[in-house]
Amino acid sequence: MTAGAVVPAWMRSQIGAEQYDSWSGEQCAGLEVVDGMVVVRPSASKRHNRLARVLANALDTAAGPGWNADTDFDVRLQDVPLTNRRPDVIVYEAKTIDLAPTRPEHVLLVVEIVSPGSETTDRIVKVDQYAKAGIPFYWRVEQAATGVPIVHTHVLDPAVRAYRDGELFTGVVKAAVPFAVEVDLGAV
Repeated sequence: MTAGAVVPAWMRSQIGAEQYDSWSGEQCAGLEVVDGMVVVRPSASKRHNRLARVLANALDTAAGPGWNADTDFDVRLQDVPLTNRRPDVIVYEAKTIDLAPTRPEHVLLVVEIVSPGSETTDRIVKVDQYAKAGIPFYWRVEQAATGVPIVHTHVLDPAVRAYRDGELFTGVVKAAVPFAVEVDLGAV
């Protein structure tokens, strides 16, 4: 059996925004597009998904009426070559809820929860992509061997389009920026 018989054609060549936007939500679930190439994301663990949901709920409540927090949808970082990322948690402008695709200028904060297989992408690649796209805040959640999550917060330095380190939280997040929020992830 050849690779062409196993791997769909759309996974072997670059795709553009128009082609991707014509796919259904089911077709796009679990996918990201990086420089026009489709990247399949492995299924997340139950703990990963619970962390994302608990954090999204706390951020949604704390953000106020101008912002929504949600999980697992595309953020269009660039059109050519197409780059769509699907952060684990996204805080975005409430008024853009029906606008697709979501653009970086609509996003205040993205959160990535590091899992086996996503370490380099979440710690290095996505940090750079989100910063270059101008997203003001990036949080990275490490699932420590102790079971108590460690949250690394980062704040964009717009002059250089790079993040600087913010606060570090173990278990309980008590952040003041981008807005005051407190959530106990150690209980997850």
